[in-house]
Amino acid sequence: MLTLYVIKNCDTCRKARKALDDRGLPYQTHDLREDGLSAPLLEHILHRVPIMEVLNKRSTTWRQLDDGEKANIDANSARDLMLAHPTLLKRPLLDTGDAILVGYRDGDYDKL
Repeated sequence: MLTLYVIKNCDTCRKARKALDDRGLPYQTHDLREDGLSAPLLEHILHRVPIMEVLNKRSTTWRQLDDGEKANIDANSARDLMLAHPTLLKRPLLDTGDAILVGYRDGDYDKL
């Protein structure tokens, strides 16, 4: 079954959910804010997606971080920040079992 990692009030996440619903694809959702982000789940994601591709540097959370935390970001510090602030993950993330699709644009789920 597909798993869609979202934040409930994210407009792009709503569009992704609608696209899956319109295609009749069964999926479960995991709200990163409400359900959290565990270290094993983060490693599962990072096993399929490069860490800097999934780090959302356009988020409000990123902008609110201390400049020192942002200045010398590397894989280890990015992991720590994502675990402390799950909203730093780009979203939605769609786990197909074989791959994880990052973000959503119209047509992204057409081949599922």
